[in-house]
Amino acid sequence: MALAIEGGGMRGVISAAMLTQLEDYGFKNAFDTVYGCSSGGINAAYFLAGETWYPLSIYYDDLTTKHFVDFARVFRRLPILGLDYAFDHVMEQLKPLDYEAVLRSDIPLVVPVTDVDALKTVPLRDFSTRAELKAALRASAWLPIALPGTVQMADGRRTLDGGVLTALPFRLAVKDGCTHVLSLSTRPMRPASSGFSLLHRYTYLYLERIRRGLGRGYLTAIRQKHRDQDWLHRVRTAPTQDAPHVLDLAPLPWMTELKRHELDKHLLLENARTAYEVAFCATEGRPVELIRQGSVRAMPRLTIVDSTDDHSERDAGPTDPGNQGRDGV
Repeated sequence: MALAIEGGGMRGVISAAMLTQLEDYGFKNAFDTVYGCSSGGINAAYFLAGETWYPLSIYYDDLTTKHFVDFARVFRRLPILGLDYAFDHVMEQLKPLDYEAVLRSDIPLVVPVTDVDALKTVPLRDFSTRAELKAALRASAWLPIALPGTVQMADGRRTLDGGVLTALPFRLAVKDGCTHVLSLSTRPMRPASSGFSLLHRYTYLYLERIRRGLGRGYLTAIRQKHRDQDWLHRVRTAPTQDAPHVLDLAPLPWMTELKRHELDKHLLLENARTAYEVAFCATEGRPVELIRQGSVRAMPRLTIVDSTDDHSERDAGPTDPGNQGRDGV
């Protein structure tokens, strides 16, 4: 079985919370391969490293700052997103990602990037070094417009966010021949949109300036995403007999869609709680109506983080999150 994890900037808090629930309830080793795009790729790496509940707090504790998102930088011709802050400060010092644990994992990680000049999505895998994995995660998170131009890989390829030409990562698992896929989506379960928004059209023009045909490929991917969302909605309640068998977990239709650049700590934490609840109901066979009624509530964990030296240490709180069981996010 494959696990496919959507990102979407700060909406990644949703798939991170779902991964936390899967880890807490003993499903981590149920997967043969994990696919993760953009912030979903970062979430996947933390998941494979084995402490998903801890870095989940990155979204509402560490990224809700102008060090990470600042639209005013546009007027100074600087990137809107601070990837250096995220990768070199948060993921190295505040809540370190154990890259070596990801490399040692028996479950392979696949990180898609967009090859700009080849006009195709390239799934990167079989990472041999820490630097190689970090570069792949960074390239997969190189969001058009929010970050200027492209990022160059060690082999010279110009790359962008892996979702530019393949919007939903479950498609990559299906293309690789996976017959059973658990998909974690970060947008609510609603009928797919039709047509293109103003942002889609602006992104098209932006990408065409980078590479002719890239913008057209992006719009094609948006159309495919709309078809995929409709298909995922149908098979969620009426599974087909033929492979691939894909179960897509996502926020419920009545839940508010989180913005890609959301910085409100309360909203991020609340979306993390409800995402954990959705995954709990799905894996434990509980009616999702219990969430609306307030009968099922995910309670955040607390712990101590000591960042007074070069490495963050957890001096108190849960020491074996994989065995903590059923106390929530």
